[in-house]
Amino acid sequence: MAFVREVEPRLRIAVVAARGPNLGLDAVQETLIWAWEHWDRVTRLSNPAGYLYRVAIRRASRAGARRPVGLPAFSTDATPWVEPALSPALNAMSAMQRQAVVLVSAYGYTQQEAANLLGIRRTTLQKHLERGLARLRDALGVNNDVHAP
Repeated sequence: MAFVREVEPRLRIAVVAARGPNLGLDAVQETLIWAWEHWDRVTRLSNPAGYLYRVAIRRASRAGARRPVGLPAFSTDATPWVEPALSPALNAMSAMQRQAVVLVSAYGYTQQEAANLLGIRRTTLQKHLERGLARLRDALGVNNDVHAP
């Protein structure tokens, strides 16, 4: 189904960023099954991806009973392919900040695309992104004012 091929990757990325891989992946699968069973209702929505995002987040929240997100820690056994402090820094953010940072900075979504998926205004997403990036810079010790020669 074309709808699932288009929406599932974006939905998976956003929900996993918010609730972690274990809860997020299960919630997305359950939500897509629900969407298939209620397809006539889903097709009448003005923003079906945003609606399904909210359904998946509610499912993950109920299943997780406010457990920590638990993004995976990166191995310190070898030279890391990513900054080892990144996972704890992302886990320390609010869910909306983490989703904004992951969708826009890591996956290259435009702010409008991310806002549409999350069912919020672009300006709201921009605020979460700015705050999330500021927290990330602080956690990683990155000074935004330093420029290379």
